[in-house]
Formats: sequence, C-alpha cells, structure tokens
Amino acid sequence: MATVTSSRLQRSTAAVPGGATASLPVATYCGAHGGGVEAEPQFQWRTLWLSDIHLGTRDCKAAQLLDFLRHCGADTIYLVGDIIDGWQLKKKGIYWPQTHNDVVQKLLRKARKGTRVVFVPGNHDEFARPYEGLHFGGIEVVNQVRHVTADGRTLLVVHGDLFDSVVLYAKWLAHLGDAAYMFSLKLNRWFNHVRLKLGLPYWSLSQYLKHKVKAAVNTISAFETLLGDEARRQGCDGVVCGHIHHAELRGDAGQIYANCGDWVESLTALAEDHAGSLKLLHWNAGLHVLAELQPQGVVQRPAATARGGTA
Repeated sequence: MATVTSSRLQRSTAAVPGGATASLPVATYCGAHGGGVEAEPQFQWRTLWLSDIHLGTRDCKAAQLLDFLRHCGADTIYLVGDIIDGWQLKKKGIYWPQTHNDVVQKLLRKARKGTRVVFVPGNHDEFARPYEGLHFGGIEVVNQVRHVTADGRTLLVVHGDLFDSVVLYAKWLAHLGDAAYMFSLKLNRWFNHVRLKLGLPYWSLSQYLKHKVKAAVNTISAFETLLGDEARRQGCDGVVCGHIHHAELRGDAGQIYANCGDWVESLTALAEDHAGSLKLLHWNAGLHVLAELQPQGVVQRPAATARGGTA
C-alpha cells in the first residue's frame, strides 16, 4: 500500500528561467573530513527525485552529485532506489571512497536541517525493503509512496524493478545483465579516458549502445507501459520511477511518466517547483532543463537551459 505525502509549500528563493547556459557559483562545502560553512543552495525546489546513484561502484558520479546537491535544495527529496549498490558490494568487496561517504552525509545533513528525505528501495538496495516504516537518521523508508504536487496531481513513486519481468522471474539473468552492463561501463571509462586525452568532452558509449539495441528499446517501452497502467490502476495521475537508467519526462493523454535517470551516466534528476511544474534536470558543471511539464491548466512550453533565479 502506498503512503500518501504532500510536500510542504514554502516560498521559493530561486527559479530556473529560460536563457543561455550560465556557470553557477560554487558553494563552500564541508565534507566529512573538513571544516567550513556550507552556503545556502542557489536553487530551492519543492521536490527533488533522485534514483540509481549506485554508491559503492566505480562508475557512480558522486562528485557531480555532490555539486548538484550543494546547488539544489528542496522541501522533500525522494531517493527512488538503487542508491547503494548492494549487488556490487557483495560481488567485489567494499569500494567506498570519501566522496560516496560525503553523499550520504550530505543527505543526512539535509534531513537534519528540515528537508523531508524519503527512501524508496530498489533491487540493488533491496536489503532495506524489510525496514519499511522505519526512520534512519531522519530518512524514511517506504516501498512505494504517492506524492501530491502543488497543483494537486498525484504521482505514484516506485523504483520500478517490480515491473521488470527479468528481475522478478529470472534473477540469475538480471545478475548476468548487470555484469554485462558493468563491463560496458568499464569500456566506457577507457573510451572516455582516450577522449579526454584528445581534448574531447565526455560521451556515453554504453548509453549509445543501449539505445541502438532494438531489444533494449522494446524493453524500455514495455516497462513504461506497465508502470503507466499501474499508476492508472491506483488512481494516480502519473508515475515517477528509476531502474532502467533512461531519463524521461512526458505527459500523454493526461498521464505523466517520469524517470529520474541515474548518476552513473545520465547525471539527471526530476524536480518540482513551487507552482507544480515538473522539470527533468541535467547537471554538467551547471544546471540544464531537458524537459518540462507545466502545472495543470497551463499551456506547455519548450524547455530551456537553466540559469540562476527562483524555483
């Protein structure tokens, strides 16, 4: 049964108007190993959704996520599964650099300062599912939750693995697929190391391959359909999920489908502003809006690259 939640409405101190790319000022940050005063985030959202961070793996972009969290605050943050990669920690032993610890400390610090942080476990951190209803350091654990937006829409928030037939009925195949994916990420590291030496920007080889394979595209489509059907069955206006590492935000026939993406390749998050607009964000040395859905009754407009302002 889904828990129902509505984020606290609070006057915003920052919005993201359209415009050209702008470098955001770097906040002074105190990691677990240093001193200093942490600056207030430049962008204050009503709600943020983050998924598939995969702490405990070499491909987790923890440094970029820390940058994002320094610049973005929210009344409520949903951690939509696969935050910690228990599968890799079991297979390979503990890989846990300081930046991964800093991400955890950052989220705990936000919870202490009044942000509501809700953890919805996924298949890679399924060890947390039996603890539904408990709080750890101010972070709530729920297996699914309903979020009510500022304009009154209800969104079902789930990781999504329970709608993946491979994870449900052939777990060995899911682990095999995970091993193949990790190998593609390793190739991706080598590939981008060469690109960096040549002065070329980061480009995701693994994402390119995934989107070129017809079977993968069909799987993504089936996954989205199943989740949309479940949201309708529960009387919700849409769904927010993760799991497939494919960031997406769209509204079809009044039904919202939002996938947060990941912090392995996409570096994306979903955000809600204080008017109820939903925005798919990308962090790359600055904030970019990839897609946007306006509040109910507002004509949709194209998304623009983000700048400083009020959310």
